[in-house]
Amino acid sequence: MLKLSELRPYKGSTKRRKTVGRGVGSGHGTFSGRGAKGQLARSGASIPVGFEGGRMPLHRQIPKRRGFTSRIPKAIPISLDLLEQKFQAGEMVNPKTLFNKGLVKDANGKIKILNQGELKKSLSFEKVLVSAAAKDKIEKAGGKIS
Repeated sequence: MLKLSELRPYKGSTKRRKTVGRGVGSGHGTFSGRGAKGQLARSGASIPVGFEGGRMPLHRQIPKRRGFTSRIPKAIPISLDLLEQKFQAGEMVNPKTLFNKGLVKDANGKIKILNQGELKKSLSFEKVLVSAAAKDKIEKAGGKIS
């Protein structure tokens, strides 16, 4: 049976530590494998990532990128189904009432009513965008858009 004291690494799997600075005859004397002079020959030498020897680094040569494309939708969509559920007949639908009922998170943003579902109640709309198909359904139900 193998004993813990008999464990050894495989032959050739380990290397001896490089001994430097022990005389010219050792093969790693004089400059100890660092070359002659220069930034990396000094003790404590470290070069920051992206350093290019003192010239203007690439990330500073390239012009800054200006502007961006917003991923926020132009208007918050609201379906006719939601209005049917949340509003009573004759109520006013505007950004403030939609915010109060919890349908939108921002009362100042643009809101668009989309043609999804049915609307049977007559509602009044102001300060909201309305799609053409939704406008037809609202007017058929007796609603007003101002």
